[in-house]
Amino acid sequence: MGLANGIPAIILNLFGGVAADRLDQRRLIMVSQTITACLIILLATLTLKGVVEVWMILTIALLAGGVEAFDQPARRALYPHLIDRSALMSAVALNSSIWPGTRIMAPAAAGLIIAYANTAVAFYVAAVGFLVMVAVAYGLKLPKVTRTSRTSPYRDIVEGLDFMRKNPIFGFLMAMTFFSSFFGNSYIMMMPIIAVDVLGIGANGQGLLMGVGAVGSLVVTVFFASRTKLPNKGMLIIVTGAMSGLSVAAFALTAQWFQSFPLAMVLIVVVGVFNTGFTTLIQSSLQMLVPDEMRGRVMGFYGMTYNIRPLGGMLTGALASISFIGGVPVAIAIGGIAVAAFALGPGMANRTLRNLDALLSQRLEETSPTPQGQPVARPVDGG
Repeated sequence: MGLANGIPAIILNLFGGVAADRLDQRRLIMVSQTITACLIILLATLTLKGVVEVWMILTIALLAGGVEAFDQPARRALYPHLIDRSALMSAVALNSSIWPGTRIMAPAAAGLIIAYANTAVAFYVAAVGFLVMVAVAYGLKLPKVTRTSRTSPYRDIVEGLDFMRKNPIFGFLMAMTFFSSFFGNSYIMMMPIIAVDVLGIGANGQGLLMGVGAVGSLVVTVFFASRTKLPNKGMLIIVTGAMSGLSVAAFALTAQWFQSFPLAMVLIVVVGVFNTGFTTLIQSSLQMLVPDEMRGRVMGFYGMTYNIRPLGGMLTGALASISFIGGVPVAIAIGGIAVAAFALGPGMANRTLRNLDALLSQRLEETSPTPQGQPVARPVDGG
């Protein structure tokens, strides 16, 4: 199911980024949310009638992944237009808080609905949530945004990739995110094995473990949301990236060595803190640096790094099946160590990343309003 949802998102993300640059992002979000709501209503109805089968779930996941490839770039390209650029750090952190927040509240809410009603009703309620998002997007008032020329989508994709090639700081930040998603986040896909086979805590314990991890993520997003600027941002990215990988490795290995549920809960909070801090710092830097006319395409490419997580889970599973590796925890730890090595190796050696503050200050100055009230837009020098 993860692959069915992830593959179309990976393939179509670049086209979703082009659409976000060419079309009205608000309307694009409204259409994507409406389609997703319809897919969930279909799943709810099939569940209610008792006719749902595995192939139906996979098909709906496939279609939902394709829709998400257009929804996410539009979202990431939209909200920077709603705020002052100097507040991007806070905005990215608040946007990031959605995911750990729902990881805490949504399972509990769904559990209550299923207990007092049934699974189909939980799906119907979720569909209503997407339709509420449509209404919210409809009411947004946006400033005028310059759209790209009406060339072919393929030329727009090539233009976006060429922009990132000429400004290597974008490619490097995305490479760090890719390593984190592909190698470092496989523990999410493998959590049922850790919970049931390693720690012996069952499904309920797994839910508690994931919820506690979300608390760590939520704490760090609140911290970043209260700050508009942080010094030494490049070094913070390197440190949080390294600690994110090392904490994942520590969580997996100690689970196997000690089989302690309390220790696992403490370490998963640490994982949530550093993982969310790392991704928030990178995304806020990208949002600050990218020109408005390229925002959708750059954010579309950035979104691919998240959608590749299921493939990382497959790699971890393949490693775990090799006899001398020693099982799933060791395979997860190998991925975490790879993330830390990339941050401390290529990351520390990248002079542009270490001097990221200078690039961000330059970009903020270039986009500050002139006396006539118009921002000055110039290309980013990637170093």
